[in-house]
Amino acid sequence: MLDDTTRLAVDFLVGLTDDDTAARVRARTGLSAGEPARLARRRIRRAWNWSPVPASVALWTLEQDDPRLNALVWPHLGSNTGLRRAVVRGLPFGPGRTAPVPVDRELAGEEEPEIPESYLRHGLVGALRAVDSMASARAACSMVLTRDDWATVAEADAGQPLPGYTRWALSTRPDCPPALRAGFGTHAKFTHRLREAGVLDGPAAYATGHGPAVRVLEVLAMGRLMFPARVPEAEDALRPLVRAHLGDREEAWAVLAQLAETFHGTAPELVRTAGALA
Repeated sequence: MLDDTTRLAVDFLVGLTDDDTAARVRARTGLSAGEPARLARRRIRRAWNWSPVPASVALWTLEQDDPRLNALVWPHLGSNTGLRRAVVRGLPFGPGRTAPVPVDRELAGEEEPEIPESYLRHGLVGALRAVDSMASARAACSMVLTRDDWATVAEADAGQPLPGYTRWALSTRPDCPPALRAGFGTHAKFTHRLREAGVLDGPAAYATGHGPAVRVLEVLAMGRLMFPARVPEAEDALRPLVRAHLGDREEAWAVLAQLAETFHGTAPELVRTAGALA
């Protein structure tokens, strides 16, 4: 008997096959064919209440500009003060959107993080240049909120490189534009720190390069409600692997279901291992 997390994870992969294969695999492994949205939302709330997600996953959810989802993802924003400030101000995250986002009643009592004194004295660029520690950098960078703010930051850095603390604090914001982040650094240590901060290149990179597989696949399955616009990127990355190593072989799928719960590698490694063992 599969637990709920494993069931959701395996079913995400099953959904990448054709309808006939999916029906046979679900019958063989005891999977249900999905669940009502109401129950899925309840599952998401339970899962997200105890298990943290990478900062970029939280951002993909904020991009939906849905007040209820904003409230759900709020506890996962952690020390991302800029994101927290934007949410309580009702600023949109979705590409091309400009209309204010209503603040959910669950967040009505949440106050905006304190505005840094350096920002009040020097303005945005002045505050970013005046930092002398990581703490002051994070505080100043929390005032970078809109697309215009990010454009201002890029222009300022191009004219005269911002301090190292500032660049690091900006780069670990999941909403930092990729082109700007690339200009801040690309060496291995920098990449490692971004990974530690939960900053991902995109859903495809998350699906193929992170583990354990069950947790990643569970998040992606929940993403069909939480960040539906971004899930296809992950599906497209995993679908060729599923077809090549599992295909319509029910025995291979049964092996995958048995392995999944205790497998610590990535989703591609899980798929390949199940296919090979079968």
